[in-house]
Amino acid sequence: MSTFDKRKKEEEAKYKRDEDLKFKVTARRNKLLGLWAAEQMKITGADAEAYAKQVVAADFEKPGDSDVVEKVLKDMSAKGVSIDEHRLRKEMTRLMDLARQQVMEE
Repeated sequence: MSTFDKRKKEEEAKYKRDEDLKFKVTARRNKLLGLWAAEQMKITGADAEAYAKQVVAADFEKPGDSDVVEKVLKDMSAKGVSIDEHRLRKEMTRLMDLARQQVMEE
């Protein structure tokens, strides 16, 4: 195998690892967001866990975070919890840092 081919394989492997890590961190962030939102809506126990799974699943509807934001804003509004998009996105940023830390510790 030539040096070029070896380097290409290493770059492809690194890209795959980076994408896997990004996926895991984002999924963890969304779960944490779902649990946080459930708490704000006074949802507890197994119902909170189920809601967090719904938030994680919502991320597969469209590229980016807009689908998650829309779901959580809509659900919180329906439960009478007042929150704006800016505050929600700020919480998502905070939870992304926590999720990254948790995934790296695994």
